[in-house]
Amino acid sequence: MKLIMEQMPVVINALNMGFLQTLKLFLVTLLGAIPLGLIIAFGSMSKFKPLSFLCKIIVWIIRGTPLMIQLLIIYYFPGLVLNNPIWGGGETGRFLAASTSFIINYACYFSEIYRGGIQSVPIGQEEAGLVLGMTKGQIFFKVTLLQMIKRIVPPMSNEIITLVKDTSLARIIALQEVIWAGQSFLKGSHGISGAIWPLFFTAVYYLIFNGVLTVLLGRLEKKLDYFR
Repeated sequence: MKLIMEQMPVVINALNMGFLQTLKLFLVTLLGAIPLGLIIAFGSMSKFKPLSFLCKIIVWIIRGTPLMIQLLIIYYFPGLVLNNPIWGGGETGRFLAASTSFIINYACYFSEIYRGGIQSVPIGQEEAGLVLGMTKGQIFFKVTLLQMIKRIVPPMSNEIITLVKDTSLARIIALQEVIWAGQSFLKGSHGISGAIWPLFFTAVYYLIFNGVLTVLLGRLEKKLDYFR
C-alpha cells in the first residue's frame, strides 16, 4: 500500500495526460462526424442513383468491418503500399490518422440514424408546407429537422457513449490515450513496472466521463419533449 501511495502522483499525472488525448479524440470525432454523417445521409437518399449507390456502398463497408481494421489500414496503407507515409511517425500523425478513421466510421453510423429520423417524419407535413408556399429548404430546417432531432437523440446518445469507449482502440496504432497510459505501467514506465492497478483507474475515467455525458444527453432529450 505504501508503494502504491508513492507511485500514485506519477500514475495520476500520466493518466490525466492520456485522458486529455482521449477527450481530444472524442471531441474531434464528434465535430467531424456529425456534419459529415448528415451529408452522407443526403447522399444515400439522393434521387441521383450513382451517388445514392456510392454512399450506401461506403456505409455498408464501414459498418460491416471492425473499426480496428479501419484504423490499421488508414494509418499503415499510405506508407506500406503507396510509399507515402502521410501521417508520419509522431504522436501528431497518429492522432490525425485516428481522428480520420473515427470520423469516417462514426459519420457512417450517424448517417443511418439521420436517414431513419428524416424518413420517419410524415410526408404529409412536407406536402402541407408546400401548400403554404414554403420552399423545400424552409420545410427541412423549420419542420423536418426539428422533429428529426427529437427522434434521433436516443440512438445518437447510444453511439456517443459507445464512441467514448471506442477511443481506446486508438492504442492499436500506438496513440497514447488513457488506457495506453495505464497499460504502460505494466511494461515499465516512469520507473514503474508490473503494476496492474493503474488499469483499474482508467475505468474510473470512463465511468465518470460516461456519467456526465449520460446526464447531459438525458437533459437534452427532456428539453425536446415538446415535440411529443
